[in-house]
This record gives sequence, C-alpha cells and structure tokens, in this order.
Amino acid sequence: MDRIASQEGYVPFRGYQTWYRVTGSLASGPLPLIVAHGGPGCTHDYVDSFKHIAALDGRAVIHYDQLGNGKSTRLPDKGADFWTVSLFLDELDALIAHLGIGDRYAYLGQSWGGMLGAEHAVRQPAGLKALVLANSPANMKTWVAEANRLRGALPDDVQATLMLHEQAGTLTHPDYIAASRVFYDRHVCRVVPWPAEVSRTFAIMEEDNTVYRTMNGPTEFHVIGTMKDWTIEDRLHSITAPTLVLSGRHDEATPLVVRPYVETIPHARWVVFEQSSHMPHVEEQDLCLSTVSDFLCSHD
Repeated sequence: MDRIASQEGYVPFRGYQTWYRVTGSLASGPLPLIVAHGGPGCTHDYVDSFKHIAALDGRAVIHYDQLGNGKSTRLPDKGADFWTVSLFLDELDALIAHLGIGDRYAYLGQSWGGMLGAEHAVRQPAGLKALVLANSPANMKTWVAEANRLRGALPDDVQATLMLHEQAGTLTHPDYIAASRVFYDRHVCRVVPWPAEVSRTFAIMEEDNTVYRTMNGPTEFHVIGTMKDWTIEDRLHSITAPTLVLSGRHDEATPLVVRPYVETIPHARWVVFEQSSHMPHVEEQDLCLSTVSDFLCSHD
C-alpha cells in the first residue's frame, strides 16, 4: 500500500484527552471515514489496516482510541457508573465536532465499535452518510449464547480448563489464558501467529483492562460486565444511513448474531468473508478494504 501522510492530535473531552489520527486530508472530496475499535476496551492498533483505504480512494481515514484506552487518557480508578454507552457516544460527538466534519462523514465500527455506531445511527445524525457495521452483535444475550455454542466445540480438555478456572475465579491463571487463546485462534483471528498490530492491542489491554473488564468481562465468551443485557434490536428500524454489514464465516459474530442488522436496517447489505473469523480486515485484508472502499465510493 502507498504511504499516505497522517497527523495526530487530541480532542479535549470532559477534562480528559481522546487521541486521534487522520490519514489523508480532510480537505479531500470523498466522505471522511471514522474507524471505531472494539472491546469495549481495545485500541485502534488492531483495526489500523483500515488506514490503507486512504490510498485506495483518496478519503481521509480517522482512527481514535476511545477514552480509557491506548493513547487516550487512562482512568483505571473509574467504576461501572462511569463507563457507559452514553459516555462513548458523547466522545464520538466531540471528535466529530473537533474535526469539523459534522455535516458529512462515514463511520465504520468493528465489534463493539459497530454497536456504538448503531447507537449513534439510530439518532439519525444528519451528517452520517454511510455506516459500516463489522462483526458486531445486536443483542449481547445472542452473542453470549452463540459464543458458548462455539465454545462447546472446543476440545474437551480446553473446555474443562475454562470451566475449572471460571468456577474458581482464577481467570488470570496462565492455563485459563492459554485455553481462551484456543477459542480466539478459531473465532477472533485465524492468522497464526497474530500480526503485530493485533498482538499490540492485546498487550495494551493486559496493561490496563479497566474498560473491557467492566463493560464486557474477562473474555469474549464469559460476558459478565455491564453490557451483558445490552440490545439495540428494537431500535434498528430507525437507522436511515446506507448500511454495510460485514462478518466472517468463522466469526464469533455468527449469522444469528449479525442478522438483526441485516433484516431490520432498511436496505442493509451483508458481506461474509469466507476465510475470516472476527477480523476480515486482517485475515482477508485486501478484499475487506476494497469491499468497504467500493461501498463508500457509492455514497460519496
């Protein structure tokens, strides 16, 4: 991919700072694309490849680390009452206003980032011209049920190790982490070894997992955090922005998980990446980026 100039900065937000990076120029013609990472509690690193869309079609691509994560202000002492969906919606609004793109932009959210994007889109912001929901659940109860169905197909010894440590509360034990990795290698990222940008996100989360632990829980399939009852299924009909839904054939976001987006958002289009799990932008990078670029170009 061609290298495109980028610039970084910080958005003041409630006395804290949200880090962002713009790849390309906001003065160019195509819709600027905001890319939101998952978690809640990951970092921009593992979705970094989306910056290459700037070289494909000339649009500015905006990454940011959500509050509490990565290069943004870390707040390890904040509790469940602080880490809310509304907090991250307000932060997104602050980013859009700071960059001066409120009248015209596109949004791509991966996993939790897509959940956040759907929450943003149901408000029908006038400037949202295109929406990409990548590997995202619409209902956390469905997500957990499907994750545990997939977990049930893991080797018996792996399942036994997971159960043992969950019952004992020893979720940081190396054996539990190793057993969890078997699930991750099947249904989160099937590229082995993980690319540097994916490993970097997980390494940063090991340093400070405040947001992930609080809102999600200890792992992708053991969801006991504040988001465990979240759903947006009954509000999706309010989304008016043209929508592209992405998922992988081996994704923890199974067809049952993403189907509400496809069936409820008017005229939503669904693309499944056959060789991917939860990260088509890593596992089938060229195809994923061109698919997103083509969709965005059709709405510029």
